[in-house]
Amino acid sequence: MTNILTPRLRCCALLPLLLCACQPSAPAETAPVRHVQGTIHGYLELRDADGHLLASGDSTEVVHGDQVTARTVFSFKDGSIDDETTVFSQRRRFQLISNHHIQKGPSFPHPMDLMIDAHSGQVTVHTTGKDGKDDVQNSHMNLPPDLANGMVPIVVENVPPDTPETTVPMLVLSPKPRVVKLVISPRGEEPFSVAGATHKATHYEIKIEIGGVIGMVAPLVGKAPPNIQIWIVGGQAPVFVKEQGPTYADGPVMTIQLASPTWPDSPKQGG
Repeated sequence: MTNILTPRLRCCALLPLLLCACQPSAPAETAPVRHVQGTIHGYLELRDADGHLLASGDSTEVVHGDQVTARTVFSFKDGSIDDETTVFSQRRRFQLISNHHIQKGPSFPHPMDLMIDAHSGQVTVHTTGKDGKDDVQNSHMNLPPDLANGMVPIVVENVPPDTPETTVPMLVLSPKPRVVKLVISPRGEEPFSVAGATHKATHYEIKIEIGGVIGMVAPLVGKAPPNIQIWIVGGQAPVFVKEQGPTYADGPVMTIQLASPTWPDSPKQGG
């Protein structure tokens, strides 16, 4: 497995979960497994456009056979929580089993609790309205086998940098559950440094395609969701290093990246 401090984000904490409208995508084959996931525990940080730290993240993966349980929790300074747990299999292809995503607190204008059972197609949405009343909606959907909820960076890590375009579906709220297409495209390599050493990461851009007439009109009325940016270090052990995008619909662009540990000053040893 890769570095123990390597997180596997659910992406996207940054993919908008509330879009103005969208259309279901056609079923497609699930994403092939080129790099098997392993047990990890990593730490993340979420910052605003000015670089201010807004939340600390804790990301884990636990493997049982060919099944992986991944969880990422962001704890905000204002008490807000962004908590997502994803269970998926990785037998030749990544396939979602379940996804549970919670966003609540002052940082989220539209608190929600989304539960997806990919096998049965059962989708449960628990939201809180402006009047403070809770609303629970259950629906049964014919979900595509390659649904990418909670696995987008993992899918990106398995996309060769010379592949011009890769498309995967993702379930979003609009406000009812819908499926949109995520179009993943490499944008070349960019340098970064760690402890004074220079490295390169492949920059991937993810476009959210909203189908139908609304998808054509959305850019004209300023409602089209912004593209998501992800940086991956490639090679035999690909690793996520950074992601940029909004945490909710119409929200500001945020940055998620690996967090470096800091230590309290050690007491001076007596001579």
